Amino acid sequence: MNVGFVSLGCSKNLVDTEMCIGLLKEKKMNIVNNPEDADIIIVNTCGFIESAKEEAINTLFEMAEYKEKGRCKYLIAMGCLVKRYKEELEKSMKEVDLFISTDEYDKIWEKINELIKYEEKQKDIMLEYNKRVITTGKKLAYLKIAEGCSNRCTYCAIPAIRGPYVSRNMEDILEEAKKIAKDGIEEVIVIAQDTTKYGLDNYGKPMLSKLLKELCKIDGFKWIRFLYAYPESIDDELIDTVKNEDKICKYFDIPIQHFSDKVLKRMNRKSDGKSIEKLLEKIRKEIPNVILRTSLIVGFPGETEEDFFKLYEFVHRAKFDKLGVFMYSKEDNTPAAKLKDQIHYMTKKSRRNKIMELQRHISKIKLEEHIGKTYEALIDDITDDGKYYIGRTYMDMVDEDGVVFIKNIKANLKDKFVKVEIIGVLDYDLEGKIVK
Repeated sequence: MNVGFVSLGCSKNLVDTEMCIGLLKEKKMNIVNNPEDADIIIVNTCGFIESAKEEAINTLFEMAEYKEKGRCKYLIAMGCLVKRYKEELEKSMKEVDLFISTDEYDKIWEKINELIKYEEKQKDIMLEYNKRVITTGKKLAYLKIAEGCSNRCTYCAIPAIRGPYVSRNMEDILEEAKKIAKDGIEEVIVIAQDTTKYGLDNYGKPMLSKLLKELCKIDGFKWIRFLYAYPESIDDELIDTVKNEDKICKYFDIPIQHFSDKVLKRMNRKSDGKSIEKLLEKIRKEIPNVILRTSLIVGFPGETEEDFFKLYEFVHRAKFDKLGVFMYSKEDNTPAAKLKDQIHYMTKKSRRNKIMELQRHISKIKLEEHIGKTYEALIDDITDDGKYYIGRTYMDMVDEDGVVFIKNIKANLKDKFVKVEIIGVLDYDLEGKIVK
C-alpha cells in the first residue's frame, strides 16, 4: 500500500514525520512523494499560531480532493493541531478518517492498522450481500447501506462494537436492490446506524437523497422507507426527495433522544431543542400527510426534573404519530457510564410511564383523524382466531408501529396490497374494512 506524507510546521514536526515514515517502511508500506500515487495520505499538522492552523486546515481539504477523485482511500491527520483541537476536528472534518494526537504517537501503527483492517474487512463482508437469504417474507426486505457508526453518542456502545461508519458503494447497494426486487420484494427498508450520514465517508457529501432516487427507478418496488435519520443531517434535499418521490413512504424516523439542551450536550448529540422543533415544523409544512416517529431516552445521568419536564412538554406540543421511550441503560465502556448523578431505576421507570401515557392519548387522537379515509395496506398476517387480517399502511413500520386490523373476507390476501377504509381506532392500532 502506498503512503504519502505532507509535513507542516517546524523541524520538530519534520522529525516526527521521519520517524513515522521509518515505522511504516518497517511495516512494508511503500512511501511515495506524489499524493496522486498514494492510497493513504498523512498530514502532520502544526497548530502553533493562527496562520499555521489555517495552512493545516487548507492542506487537509486539499488532500481530501485526492480521496474524492483519486486513488486515495484514507486521509489521516496527526500532529499539534490534532492535539489542540481533536474533538472539534472530529466533528467538523468528516473528510478525515483518523486523527492522531501527539500523545498517541506510541500507537501510530496500531491505529493505522486498525483503520485499514476494519475497512478491508467491511469490503469482504459486502461481497457476501448477494448471497443473503431474505427471511422477512415474500414482500419485505431490509437494505443495509452502511456499517458501524462515528457519531460517538456517550450512551452508545455501537462504535466500539461495530467500528466507525463505513458506507457501502452505491453501485453495490443498487445491484443488491435490483436482485431483491427481481425476487418479488415490494417494500424495501433502508437501514444503517444513521442513514443520513450515508456517503460522507466515501463520497465526501451526503448521498442518501441520490440513493433513494436511484432506488425509486427500480421496477418492482412499491414502498421505500428509510430509518434512523438523525435530525441534524436532515436537509432540504432529503425532505424534497421524500415529498416528490411517489414510492418513498411519507414517513420520517427521527431518533431525537431528548429535548433538553443540557441533556443533549451530555449525550454528545449534535442537535438542540430549538433546531429539532424547527425541523419538525418544516417537514410537516412541506409534507402535510407525513408520519413522524421518534425514540427517546429518559433517566440519562444528570437528567433533572426540569429537564424531564421540558421533554414532557415538548412531546405534548410535537404530537408525534409514533413514539418509543427507553430507560437509560448503563453500558460498559461508554462515557455516560462514568458520569455522576446516575438516575434511580424507579425514577427512570416513572418518567418513561408518564411519557408513554401521554403518547397513548396523543396516538389515539392522531389515529382518529384517519377514520373514513381509504389507504393502501399490505397484508402481513391473520389473527389467531381468523377474524381479521393484520395489515400495514405507509404509516406503519413493520414490528415497530401499530397495525390495521381488517375484517376477514375469507380470501387468501397474505402478502397482497389491498384498499382499506379506516372505520375505528384502538390506542395504537386502526380498524378497517376492505374496499372492493
